[in-house]
Amino acid sequence: MRFPTKSSKAAEGDMTPMIDMTFQLIAFFMVLINFSDAEQNERITLPLSSLAKPPDAPADTPLTLQLTREGTVLFAGDEVPLAGIKPFLLREKEVLTRTDRNPAEATVIIRADAATKTGVVQELIRSCQETGFEKFTLRAKQEEG
Repeated sequence: MRFPTKSSKAAEGDMTPMIDMTFQLIAFFMVLINFSDAEQNERITLPLSSLAKPPDAPADTPLTLQLTREGTVLFAGDEVPLAGIKPFLLREKEVLTRTDRNPAEATVIIRADAATKTGVVQELIRSCQETGFEKFTLRAKQEEG
């Protein structure tokens, strides 16, 4: 009796469905990522407040300005002295105007360090108002307990 010999041809599986599923999972998780953390800097320690609460809905046109304890503003990856923020705000206003959005309707989100003086925050708000921005949101960390 003769036994069949082993075939030299190895069995190969079709990897196409597995690759398709992997790309679908990547796309699914990209949709679920919370991009609100992308506009945060570890140098900014938000003040604690018992009145702080998460926003009801995300802002339609957010503009995030981060104020450091030294009084500089972190905006779009640049560190700008407070006195030199107006050209950056004017450029942002121009971009909004070109895309048919009203700068007065944009929400300026201010993330100021807890050690920043109130007068510096007011000066930043004044600079924003002088360039045409009218809506503001101040960020704080919610106190536990």
